[in-house]
Amino acid sequence: MGNGISFLVDVPIIGRFILAPIVFLVFLIQRYRKSLKRVDNVEKFLHNQQSWMPKRYSYPEIIAVTNHFTHKLGQGGFGSVYKGQLHTGGLIAVKMLANSKFSGEEFINEVSTIGRIHHVNVVQLLGFCSEGSKRALVYEYMPNGSLDRHIFPKESRGQSFCWEKLHEVALGTARGIEYLHNGCDVCILHFDIKPHNILLDHNFIPKVSDFGLAKFHPKENDFVSISATRGTIGYIAPELISRNFGTVSCKSDVYGFGMVLLEMAGGRRNSNMHATRSSKAYFPSWVYDQLNKGGDLELRNVTEIESMIARKLCMIGLWCIQVKAADRPSMTKVLEMLEG
Repeated sequence: MGNGISFLVDVPIIGRFILAPIVFLVFLIQRYRKSLKRVDNVEKFLHNQQSWMPKRYSYPEIIAVTNHFTHKLGQGGFGSVYKGQLHTGGLIAVKMLANSKFSGEEFINEVSTIGRIHHVNVVQLLGFCSEGSKRALVYEYMPNGSLDRHIFPKESRGQSFCWEKLHEVALGTARGIEYLHNGCDVCILHFDIKPHNILLDHNFIPKVSDFGLAKFHPKENDFVSISATRGTIGYIAPELISRNFGTVSCKSDVYGFGMVLLEMAGGRRNSNMHATRSSKAYFPSWVYDQLNKGGDLELRNVTEIESMIARKLCMIGLWCIQVKAADRPSMTKVLEMLEG
C-alpha cells in the first residue's frame, strides 16, 4: 500500500516536469511568430513607401559609423542614442530601438513622420536601418544637446541662456510645432512635447525631435482617436487622460508646449516637492497667483525688457495649459503672440 500511495503522489509531480518545458516551448514559438509578424509589417511599410525614403543602412554599416556603439549620448524609453561619424566626416546621432513589442510601431512612426519633413525647426532624419529585429534611425547630430540641459543648468553642465535667447528658442520651437500641425499634407500630432525632445544645433537653433508617439491626423477632422494615453507625466494634456476635459486634438501639443514655456521662464521643473515654500511646489499655480494679483516673478538682476520677456512667456504658457482643450489657443495663435 505504501508503494501505491507513492505512485499516486509522484504522477502529478512527473506531469508538471513534462508539461513545463512544453508550455515554455509554446510560449517561445508564439513570441517568435509575433516578432516575425512585426518584421513583416515593417518591411511591407518600407516597401510601400520606398519612393520617398531616406538612405537605408545595413546593420554592419551602423556598427561601423558608431565605432561599435562607443559613444553613448543618452537613453530613453524606446532605446539608446549613440554618436556616429559618416565616411564623409559628418557627425550623426544613431538611435537604436530596443527589441520590444513597441519597436515596430516606434520605427514606423518616426520614419513615416520625419522621413518626409524638411523644416529648420524639426530634426532631420538622414537614414535608417532595418534588419530583422535590429532597427536604427540616423539623425543629424545636435552638438548642444537637449533644451533641458540649458534651462535646468543645476541638473547638468549645460549653458544657461539669456532672456533674449530663451525667447528665440521658444519662437523656433513654436514654428516647428506649428509646421507639424499646419504645414504638411496632414496634421502631425507629436504627443510628447517636452524640453528633452527639443534639440539644439551648433547655433542653438531648436529642433523638435522624437516622433515615436506621433500620429497623423486628417486636417478636416476635429478630433483624434487614440487607444491609450500618450506622453510624459507633467506634459500630458488632461484630455489624454480623460475625455471629460475635451477631445484629443492639436491642442494636446499646445498644452505640452505651454508647460515648456513655463519651465523656460522659471528655470525649474514645474513640479518641485522640495520647494522651500509650499506655494511654489507647483510653479504654474504660483505664476498664475503672482500675475493675477499684479505681483512680480521675483526675478533678479533683469532689465525691463527681460522682465517683459519673462512675463510674456509665462502668460502665453498659462493660456496654453488651460484644463479644457477648447480654451487653449492654436499653435498658429501662439506663434503670433511670441512674434508680437
